[in-house]
Amino acid sequence: MSFFNRSKGLGGLLVMACLLAGVFFVQRQTQNQGPQEDWQHGAFMEIFVRSYKDSNGDGIGDLKGLTQSLDHLKALGIKGIWLMPITVSADRDHGYATRDFRNIEPDYGTLADFDELIQEAHKRGIGVIMDYVLNHSAFQHPFFEEALINPQSPYRQWYEWRNGKPVGWDIWGRDPWVTTIHGSYLATFGAPMPDFNMRNPEVVKYHEDNLKFWLDRGIDGFRLDATPHLIENNAKDWNDQPESRRLTHHFTRLIKSYPNKYVVCEATAEPKVYAREDICGGAFAFGLENQISKAAKGEAEAIQKVAQYYTQAPHTLASFASNHDQFAGKRLWDQVNGNEVQYKLAAATYLLLPGTPFIYYGEEIGMAGAKGLTDDPFIRGPYSWQPNEKTAGFTSAQPYRAASGNVSTHHAQGQKASDNSLWSFYRDMLKLRNTRISLAKGSYEAAQAQGQVLAYQRKAGQEHSAVIINYGKQPAAFQLEDIASSATLRPIYPSKGIPNQKGAQLTMPAQSVYVFAVEK
Repeated sequence: MSFFNRSKGLGGLLVMACLLAGVFFVQRQTQNQGPQEDWQHGAFMEIFVRSYKDSNGDGIGDLKGLTQSLDHLKALGIKGIWLMPITVSADRDHGYATRDFRNIEPDYGTLADFDELIQEAHKRGIGVIMDYVLNHSAFQHPFFEEALINPQSPYRQWYEWRNGKPVGWDIWGRDPWVTTIHGSYLATFGAPMPDFNMRNPEVVKYHEDNLKFWLDRGIDGFRLDATPHLIENNAKDWNDQPESRRLTHHFTRLIKSYPNKYVVCEATAEPKVYAREDICGGAFAFGLENQISKAAKGEAEAIQKVAQYYTQAPHTLASFASNHDQFAGKRLWDQVNGNEVQYKLAAATYLLLPGTPFIYYGEEIGMAGAKGLTDDPFIRGPYSWQPNEKTAGFTSAQPYRAASGNVSTHHAQGQKASDNSLWSFYRDMLKLRNTRISLAKGSYEAAQAQGQVLAYQRKAGQEHSAVIINYGKQPAAFQLEDIASSATLRPIYPSKGIPNQKGAQLTMPAQSVYVFAVEK
């Protein structure tokens, strides 16, 4: 019998069409559902799309290349991805000089490619956040271009313009005011990036609408760039003003009005303040990263600072060992001068602490800085997929930038094939975090730093974990505090060859990481 007859004519067809549309809508909603609740307590991978994976042979990484690599990230245990700027920018590399806040940089693909990335990441339980730049636009943004040539333009009020040039300003050793034939504009981060006038309600509304645009497409949150610099009051009061904190909270509240979203702010001076729920609710733990590699090298003062950090800091902070900015340090490989034992100690240090750990792409395979480059390009080289000195397996063409200095020895292909590699160590640390709720979001108690040994305990409900790291080159006797003499310490890392320990008196092997389940 024909479909038309079964459906009783045209009326039946309309009913059936509506039903099919409803099924499609439900399927689309299901596909676009975000990651599971509390996903933000897992580890993130910070990814510079331009340097991650080239899918079309033009020598530049793109969104399709990242989508094709999601299983690689899932196998490692990644729960979130931070995309460095992917919107249309003036420089088409650095990315923070935004020309179009609602479109994808053509080198990286299209909005359809973005939608596919979100959908495929969600299928694997991975959330995706993206960089959003509130403070400034590109010099080539159409609004600024109009304000630049026409002092009567309404967009003149969208940026920080003055008829004369303000005097006495010094931001990081530089005069931030740029003189033109029609006055001076404020550019905190340099002439190519003019500051928005965030006192203008129309500018605030513009950013609100842009954030909603991406939220409605399924993004799981944002890394808000340079939030302490939204308002500069005068030459003296330009950094981290109360108005900047209020604006940051305003935008954060908007983002979190969507369910299960995550926000992390770049706030270098006062990250602990911005991590509070009444401001951003998440911020990078600047200051801690400077101590991680020092602790890994056995510096007692740094070990003490690491131990005490989260005793006085919100657990909404985001820990990291390196990132895309040179001011935060070199790649971890270069920080420890290629010492893989110290490298693993540094990784364990921040991956098991409270907060949300952020891994800089390539860190999990021991990538060094790019050959022959300096400044930020040195730490933003193509991902080392294979031991190819020219292409690094990143592209089938000539890469847009030089490969890592150790691509021949440290690459994903070789790292994934070895049980003793850095990649395997990162995988093991993330497995602990992903399977032990106490390590993902538990308390932070009994923090100790005795000589070159760090220890702390984490609890969530009935689950109790103890983490002990000996950074020293000699075995060390160690007494765990606040552990009953009758307690059993069951080793969960390493999980083989170590008997259960009775009581809190331990001997820690040199340069070792132990994680115990504490059981009564």
